[in-house]
Amino acid sequence: MQNYVAAADLLKNRVLLITGASAGIGRVAALTCAAHGATVILLGRDNDKLNAVYDEIVSAGHPTPAILTLDLSQASAASCREVADVIETTFGRLDGILHNAAVLGEITPLEMYDPDTWDFVMNVNLRAPFVLTQALLPLLKQSPDASVVMTSSSVGRRARAFWGAYAISKCGVEGLVQMLSDELAAISAIRVNAINPGGTRTNMRASAYPGENPQSVKAPEELMPLYLYLLGPDSAGISGQSFDAQPVRASTTG
Repeated sequence: MQNYVAAADLLKNRVLLITGASAGIGRVAALTCAAHGATVILLGRDNDKLNAVYDEIVSAGHPTPAILTLDLSQASAASCREVADVIETTFGRLDGILHNAAVLGEITPLEMYDPDTWDFVMNVNLRAPFVLTQALLPLLKQSPDASVVMTSSSVGRRARAFWGAYAISKCGVEGLVQMLSDELAAISAIRVNAINPGGTRTNMRASAYPGENPQSVKAPEELMPLYLYLLGPDSAGISGQSFDAQPVRASTTG
């Protein structure tokens, strides 16, 4: 899928919600989707950073985006319904979600893992995608070709020592994709898939591997073909799968 070439107008007239859109992969995905015609809704907790991405998109002449500020660690069913209401009132539709927001937590043995940190990681990485998707499903069902993309990891395929709540949350994401795609298969055109970005040049990666040369891993821009494929119409009919944005290295994680 790295060789996929998206049409310039691949996402024209589509409304896409991107969480964690203020930095890293989320920021690049927002810019890339906007460049391919999408109206992107930038969701995150740092309004200043979201505004900076907003300005980049507008300056480039792409469709005017929107900003929704929400701390996903505190996301409730009520706050997610408010997000759905704003999107419905403003756009009247939603054609896709990229659940990109995630936190690393601690890399430490389970017996030393702080329970409060565990809860924080699980809230952002697993509970938020569940409760936000649940609130947005009625809007997604109105789209003729909706796509939900969640972010997994190699440690979500097989949890590894010391990766704690991050690994377990990503195992949950893999299960959530499988379950929801199965539930929707016979009743909706919504497709649900996961992406494991692999080792990518982000702040999270730097926290996990502080001694690594950042130039040794791919920049987020290099991963975008897969994101465009899954969010666009060319992946119609593909659901319940987990994709690797790049070859998985046995000694690392994404």
